[in-house]
Amino acid sequence: MLVSRDVDPNSYRDAMARFAGAVHVVTTDGDAGKRGVTIIAGCSVSDDPPTVLVCLNRHNPANDAFIENGRFALNTLPSGKMDLADAFAGFTKEPQDARFARGDWTTLETGAPVLSDAASVFDCEIEHVHDHATHRVLFGRVAALAIGPSLAPLIYYNRGYRLLSPEEEQKMTASGSGRG
Repeated sequence: MLVSRDVDPNSYRDAMARFAGAVHVVTTDGDAGKRGVTIIAGCSVSDDPPTVLVCLNRHNPANDAFIENGRFALNTLPSGKMDLADAFAGFTKEPQDARFARGDWTTLETGAPVLSDAASVFDCEIEHVHDHATHRVLFGRVAALAIGPSLAPLIYYNRGYRLLSPEEEQKMTASGSGRG
């Protein structure tokens, strides 16, 4: 095991590449416009009240739309959505309208775009914003949610998308909880 006490940005990114995370598309819409970005930095904060957080690059001025709109939807992607994840990550260089044309979108409570076939969706009103270093953390109170079919999640690990093996996916489906 490599041990380093020199925590420079490159070493930090290399270590974080070993941190597996679910892939999400976080979206917003409102007076500041429609926007969506691919993230893995999204998680639960509390179940009472239901709250999630997402982290966005604060040096990208287009991400200000989330704050100005005051809402976001955290759309968790199933394994078949790598193309959508790539588009919203900016890899395809498509404008926002073309990215949204790749999916079937609706809305729940807040008006933020919700992917119809997402594994889960947390539709949120922004309650708190915290800037830290390169990122802006948005805390969202869940106003509505949607639970899709229990499909294998799209995971990002070691700088690439990963899927559960067929055996792991089968265990997850059979147990209903993923704790097979």
